[in-house]
Amino acid sequence: MTETTVSQQYDQLAAVYDRRWRSYITNTLTFLKTWAEISPTDTILDVACGTGEFENLLLSEHPSQQIIGVDISANMLAIAKQKCSTYTQVSFHLASASALPFANNSFDVIISANSFHYFAYPETTLTEMRRVLKPDGKVVILDWCRDYFLCKVCDIVLKIFDPAHKQCYTQDEFHNLLTSANFQVTRATKVRFGFVWGLMIATVI
Repeated sequence: MTETTVSQQYDQLAAVYDRRWRSYITNTLTFLKTWAEISPTDTILDVACGTGEFENLLLSEHPSQQIIGVDISANMLAIAKQKCSTYTQVSFHLASASALPFANNSFDVIISANSFHYFAYPETTLTEMRRVLKPDGKVVILDWCRDYFLCKVCDIVLKIFDPAHKQCYTQDEFHNLLTSANFQVTRATKVRFGFVWGLMIATVI
C-alpha cells in the first residue's frame, strides 16, 4: 500500500517537481555527484531516480556513462526518459526498490538520493542492492537525517499528514541498517543545505 501511495503522489507531482524543488535538487545532487567519485567507465544503477536529474548531471560530464534508473512513478520516469532520450546507453524502468529486475552482480555503483525515507522495506531494498552490486562495487545513499532538529520535526509532521512518508533515520540508525545488510561503511558524513535541510550520506561496499 505504501508504494502505491508513493507512486500516486509522485505521478501527480511529476509535472511540477523539477520547478518546485529546483534549488534543493541541484544542491543535493551536485554534492552527491562530487562525493560519489564515479568513473566514466562505471555502470550505474540509480534507485528511485525520479525525473532523471542525477543522470543529467553525470551525462553532462561523461556523455557515454552507462546508467539505468528505476522508479515507481511512471510519470516521473516519462520525464526522465525525455530528458535523456539522446543517450542510447541510458534506460529507465518502472520497478520497486525492493524488487530490482536485474541479474546478480550487474552494477559498479548504485546510487539512491533523497528517497530512503520513502522505502517501506529498507532491509529488503538494501538486500536487493547488495544482490545486484558487483563484488568490487559500491553503494552511495543520500537522505534526510533525523539528527537535525528540523528534519526531526518534518519526520513527525509527515508521519501524520503524508501517507507516502515512511520514516527518517538518525545516522546511527541508518548505519545499523547498512551493516545489518552486510555492507561496510567506508565513508560517511552529515551535511546541511540551507536552514531546513540536514542530510546524511554514506558510501558502502
